[in-house]
Amino acid sequence: MSTRWKPRSPPIAPGRKRAANASWKRRASLPGPKPKPILKPPPNKLTAAQDRRWLDAAARLALRGRPLARPNPSVGALIVKDGRVVGRGWTQAGGRPHAEAVALQQAGAAAIGATLYVTLEPCAHLSPRGPSCASLLAESGIARAIVGCGDPDPRTAGQGLERMRAAGIETALVDHAASRKSLAGYLMRAHLGRPHVTLKLAISLDGCIALADGSSRWITGAEARAHVHSRRALADVILVGGGTWRADAPRLDARLPGLADRNPERVVLTRGTIEGPRCIASPEAIATLDAQYLYVEGGAATAAAFLAADLVDRLDIYRAPIVIGNGLPAITDIGLGDLAEAHGRWQRAETRLLGEDIYERFERVRDKG
Repeated sequence: MSTRWKPRSPPIAPGRKRAANASWKRRASLPGPKPKPILKPPPNKLTAAQDRRWLDAAARLALRGRPLARPNPSVGALIVKDGRVVGRGWTQAGGRPHAEAVALQQAGAAAIGATLYVTLEPCAHLSPRGPSCASLLAESGIARAIVGCGDPDPRTAGQGLERMRAAGIETALVDHAASRKSLAGYLMRAHLGRPHVTLKLAISLDGCIALADGSSRWITGAEARAHVHSRRALADVILVGGGTWRADAPRLDARLPGLADRNPERVVLTRGTIEGPRCIASPEAIATLDAQYLYVEGGAATAAAFLAADLVDRLDIYRAPIVIGNGLPAITDIGLGDLAEAHGRWQRAETRLLGEDIYERFERVRDKG
């Protein structure tokens, strides 16, 4: 039976290690059961579960670049050596420098022999803005690269992985859900030619978004509204219907400290003309937007139009503990002919309490690819 090394915490200082070894030798010379030898871990080798935890951290790190990394995807990268992060990075504003380049610069010589965890396959194509990340990594001295998602861009697709393998880097592409989720907008744009769409609804217990006269300030409390502002800050574009725009003239910005530079572009769904924001005439026209992430805030007819067109990928529902009664419904007719068609389309992904309100996130169930 092989002896398996188990990490110990806290680590033993060099002087204490010598004392421990001397003590082990003395005990070994005595009669009776022999003590187990003190084993050292294999260098820089981690389990698949540990690799995934580091990739989870890289995926969370990627959020820091969203949405400022546009037109590039926001990627997260960590360089880990002996269980410590020696370099980290995310895609910077405007798309450059890339996450891997930032992490390598921070790591410096410590990158030699380390492991890279990156949410998206490193780019392999030439650019006037700098060398490819695959080339930088090939020359960096890293020993391993764990990649969370392949790049659908034909200029890279698979070539970044091969470039690293050719340089002697142990490279693995894993099917990592958190990495794919962090790249949802980029992947949606690459595969379906449109942004990833989140529909937000703030409703009462009986499914209303306002009183019968249209009064809606406020359905939810301050904590829920702050959470909405944080979601706005992650979107490239925010959209409302023409009726909502004309009735409320909403600001549609991210009113949280430190997020003033992350206000999304405003778009109105209308067949008419409106001064100021950009207008589109149909939900399908979102394909013309220069965006990876679209945040839809209503009203009811707009929500129904996007749902009927099956263009909603995520539902953010904020439910306040109030009953309105004869109020305005959150969604109008979406053309549902049979209740069986409604089941199996949405999966609850998150639930949390925000003050007195309940927040629920639902993801649209779609086939992969």
